[in-house]
Amino acid sequence: MLKEMRFPQVYLVCGYTDMRRGIDGLAAIVQQNYRLEPCSGSLFLFCGRRRDRLKALLWEEDGFLLMYKRLDNGGFQWPRSESEARLLTQEQYVWLMQGLSTEQPKAIQKSKKYTDII
Repeated sequence: MLKEMRFPQVYLVCGYTDMRRGIDGLAAIVQQNYRLEPCSGSLFLFCGRRRDRLKALLWEEDGFLLMYKRLDNGGFQWPRSESEARLLTQEQYVWLMQGLSTEQPKAIQKSKKYTDII
């Protein structure tokens, strides 16, 4: 169900997060480490070292919503660099939720202009 949901902005918090953290700890990471506003309505995604668990933090009008997802097999393709919170497109978000990398090669490459071929 999480992969079908749409959000105005989705941030992937790169690196590994201590999955024992709750709402306040995750909101503090967003605000202190990345200078982003946790109450913006954006979805913030966090992943543990084992990469089979994901936490999602979302501000609704009346408070925070904390979602937790654990995969039965496999793992999320998670960037290890801890220096950024990466803004994802809707397409990248869906790829991530399907277990794919957020950096997919283009399926169809742009072709040269027809006049360049002749």
